[in-house]
Amino acid sequence: MAESVLRDKAKQFAKDIVFLCREIKSSHKEAVLVNQLLRSATSIGANLHEAQYAQSKNDFISKLEIAQKECYETEYWLELFFETECIEEEKYKKIQNECGAIRRMLISSLKTVKSK
Repeated sequence: MAESVLRDKAKQFAKDIVFLCREIKSSHKEAVLVNQLLRSATSIGANLHEAQYAQSKNDFISKLEIAQKECYETEYWLELFFETECIEEEKYKKIQNECGAIRRMLISSLKTVKSK
């Protein structure tokens, strides 16, 4: 059940990032950096989706750890876009909070899986 909530949040987050990246690209033209954000943010959900079909517990953990790593990278890109005035503060805080919530859920999920 909790994994489904996490996957759903990650998918919605990916959609939000796609829309944000379109907006940034149309007004600021930092295409290379936009692609970095798009790749890391959408990779979170992709790895969670792939984890459903893990071949072993270690494979499952590995997919969650990759998703967590991508989450941290996404936070970096979001911060960079905010600090270079490509994202307004209100939008930045909202999407950064979403990313942080996903990261915390990943940390909790990893602790649970590793303890079993």
